[in-house]
Amino acid sequence: MKRALFPGSFDPITNGHYDIIKRGIKLFDEVVVSIGINADKKYMFSLEERKVFIEKAFENHPKVKVTTYEGLTVDYCKEIDAKFILRGLRNPADFEFEKAIAHTNRKLSKIETVFLLTAAKTSYISSSIVRDVIRNNGDYTLLVPESVRVK
Repeated sequence: MKRALFPGSFDPITNGHYDIIKRGIKLFDEVVVSIGINADKKYMFSLEERKVFIEKAFENHPKVKVTTYEGLTVDYCKEIDAKFILRGLRNPADFEFEKAIAHTNRKLSKIETVFLLTAAKTSYISSSIVRDVIRNNGDYTLLVPESVRVK
């Protein structure tokens, strides 16, 4: 089975994340969307809320599994027998950042990182932009899957 891990904080999941996952399920037998737990980080949405947002967004997609994890991503990949890490790239800065992580992960294990370019229509969206729009009472609904439209 070709299983890929799509890790992130997903605070909240955006239409950009959604697009990468939908395209990833065409490439892999299973995509495990996993929320990394970082106790030092302040989140807008609780871990449970973020998990529910993703589960609801993909409730009709049996190839998508939603989990949480702590620690190194490569260790979690070994734990769930994922041979690939799936990542989205929006811009050159993302590429440089993700390239360094991919090289490190490859050095620590034999995990392959697969990069997908975000769709042009979602390439400007980030979770931090969505949070800023929400904090300032803006219309964030065009930036996120319907499952996040709760406020």
